[in-house]
Amino acid sequence: MSTTAVPTYLTPEEYITAERKAMIKSEYFSGKIIADSGASLEHNLITVNVVNELYNQLVEHGCRVFGSDMRVGIGSGMSYFYPDVSVVCDTPRFEDDVLDILLNPIVVVEVLSQSTEVYDRGEKFRRYQQLESLQEYILISQERVQVERYQRQVEKWQSQVLTSIEDTMKLVSVNAEIPLHQIYRFVEIND
Repeated sequence: MSTTAVPTYLTPEEYITAERKAMIKSEYFSGKIIADSGASLEHNLITVNVVNELYNQLVEHGCRVFGSDMRVGIGSGMSYFYPDVSVVCDTPRFEDDVLDILLNPIVVVEVLSQSTEVYDRGEKFRRYQQLESLQEYILISQERVQVERYQRQVEKWQSQVLTSIEDTMKLVSVNAEIPLHQIYRFVEIND
């Protein structure tokens, strides 16, 4: 997804009030609003492929798989993001009774684009790491076959990079596997 910072400062409460009425999604990052300008065909295909694979593998285990409309809250109102995919296997915890701000995802997936890659790899990942529940953070390129999986290891994050369409991404925290050829189904990659 493409993101654009809007030079406006809002409190977390002002952001949530406005966002619940908004026609387009915006993320919240320490008072700054980051508008979402939509997603490409490749981005949408990858997201749906991952949601579908995870849902099919996890539904019988009581896990819930959410698409990009489920907001994730971090740090008591310091940040609110819309990950492309999020998974929760415990009882979902929400910020309030509106049930639109998830607080305990175990897996978060972001599909990278040229406009979001630095943000998703950098400050956004640092914010996600504040979630005690988060065990795996996945970055998927939409421009080439490349999936990066970060897994929490006590006090650090271990990374794995997969670059072959024959590779399989293993999500240890939820006991799921997704072949990269499924992630990239119908996606035209020009390597």
